Amino acid sequence: MLTSFTADRFEVCTPNSPVFRFGRLPSPWQPPDWFWASEDGTFGNRFDDPSGYYRVLYASSQRLSCFIETLARFRPDLSLFTELSEIEGENDFVPIGMVPRDWLSSRSMGKARLSGNYADIYASKWVSSLRIELADDALQVGLQDVDASVLQRAAPRTITQKASRNIYERGFDGIYYRSRYGHDLENWALFEPFKLDEKQSEPTIFPDDRDLGEALQILGLALL
Repeated sequence: MLTSFTADRFEVCTPNSPVFRFGRLPSPWQPPDWFWASEDGTFGNRFDDPSGYYRVLYASSQRLSCFIETLARFRPDLSLFTELSEIEGENDFVPIGMVPRDWLSSRSMGKARLSGNYADIYASKWVSSLRIELADDALQVGLQDVDASVLQRAAPRTITQKASRNIYERGFDGIYYRSRYGHDLENWALFEPFKLDEKQSEPTIFPDDRDLGEALQILGLALL
């Protein structure tokens, strides 16, 4: 699904099959409006530009990955599972882990061809280089080291956003990374200007969509 090679001594990937994006209507390929950026200049996502200069679109090699990445937010907190298991008697509460159907109806799945060179951020040479480049930033947020596990964490996003900026300044078109929900899921962070061709979108995602159903099963969720 992708081609790996070395450029300027770093590991680089480029997709050789279409990528997918699950986003808001009317077009999943429409980048977020700068109006919605936070005070720090980002939209709060993992590889957003901390300088607020370029926007980032997040895509996946698999439709399944798109659903898992976006639906994971509906999973109950682990502490809630523990608390519920300690409650005696019959469970008469509203089921947890439910996804509202109107959330699904406001989004569509996009498909496109992607060109360019994307940094394989979890590869050894990138990890070694970013460890040095991000040393001061890591110490400021209380990290004692920077390794692949740090670059894969959901927080602090200061580190992954600074990594994004470092890679952008080296002239790459984005980042290739494996999902923290499973390394069999391949994701792409695309830097603006986006190198997308043959963009398409499915206007409707039906509740019986096969990939949606698999994602819900993997995450332990259900449609409400």
